[in-house]
Amino acid sequence: MRIHTHFIGLLAAVGSVAAGSADPGPSPSAAGVLTMDDAIGLALANQPALTAAGARVDAAGGRAWQAGRWSNPELVFQVEEWPVSNGGQFSDAKQTIGVAQELPWPGKKKLDRQIGASDVRFSQAGLELYRLELVRDVKAAFSTVLALDRSVEVGEHLVLVAESSAESSRKRVEAGATAYQEQLRAEIQLEQARSELDDLRLEAVAARETLALLLNVRNLEQMRIEGSLAEQPEDRLLQASVSDWIHTHPSMVAARARVDRAELGLRRARLQPYPDVTAAVSGGRLGETDQSIVQFGFAIPLPLLDSAKGHKAEAFADIEEADAELAVVRRELERAWAVALKRYQAASSQVEGYRQRILPKADEALRLVQTGFADGKFGLIDLLDTQRTTAETQLTYQRKLLQLAIARAELEALFHAPVPQP
Repeated sequence: MRIHTHFIGLLAAVGSVAAGSADPGPSPSAAGVLTMDDAIGLALANQPALTAAGARVDAAGGRAWQAGRWSNPELVFQVEEWPVSNGGQFSDAKQTIGVAQELPWPGKKKLDRQIGASDVRFSQAGLELYRLELVRDVKAAFSTVLALDRSVEVGEHLVLVAESSAESSRKRVEAGATAYQEQLRAEIQLEQARSELDDLRLEAVAARETLALLLNVRNLEQMRIEGSLAEQPEDRLLQASVSDWIHTHPSMVAARARVDRAELGLRRARLQPYPDVTAAVSGGRLGETDQSIVQFGFAIPLPLLDSAKGHKAEAFADIEEADAELAVVRRELERAWAVALKRYQAASSQVEGYRQRILPKADEALRLVQTGFADGKFGLIDLLDTQRTTAETQLTYQRKLLQLAIARAELEALFHAPVPQP
């Protein structure tokens, strides 16, 4: 009867890592109500890992700006031809003071700025990807809480029914109307219902803790989680194709930014052997004559040994790696979409089957057995079995709704266009 999903443990691990870098925020008001949109807003506002990703974008922007700047000029003070014998004085030396400025080879700084801009795009794509995945995880965790809360309600109802049946059976045994084994059967089902209810409550608590970690709040124990799991598939997602979203997906944007970065790196490596010129201008006086002088100078490194062969080889390898990663990212996104779409379609079909056929049949079977039990046509064991089957059917239906919600969250994260939850 329990709802088992690997997603609870997965989200708990992700949430503990993300939230562990900062103290959790305050708990929401105990009397408050938390909706799906509220939960997403809290996660985006409170999650420290998202703040860290934003800081990486800012850092990349700073590096990109700095990459386009020239180096600072140098102050140059020179003393030449200072006679140190026969009583020579400092004033007899040639003295000049001026500035020297390194002049980058044309095109180098432009490429440096372009490389910095590609790094910014890569960081921005990483931020957007984390935001999408965070929203996806919050939707899945929130849906898990809704499903488990509803399952706890079903479990509590089953316990009440089992208690009533056990009491009724005990009275029938005392009156001699039935055998003692009927009472034992009823008491066994009561103990099973209580045990399974305890398990459901523990899972519900764990699900709330997982959601609290993602929202970076202390706890959600007293918060009323408001919402319902969608019972109908979203046509927009069912009709979408990979070409509708793959080019704008952050993973593809980041992969293309890496390709651009590698190509720019090759162009930059080809310019590496060309020397940066240092120009200097200074003025001063000429020793004993005290004449004013002006000097100009240029320093040009001779690239006799540096052919940048290693830089070029590295750049070619970077391009090859970036192209391969772009192809891998595309294939992984296409595969992820195909898998998530199949899950969504399968969950949609199963939910419809339960809603249209299985649940009505289970309710009708319970009604008939209850009526027959009242008329003496069925025994208490038949009624207990039918009640349990109906409860298990309702719990399975909640599990199917949860599968539908999680598949929807995965598709929305890929589609890069979140659809409002009901």
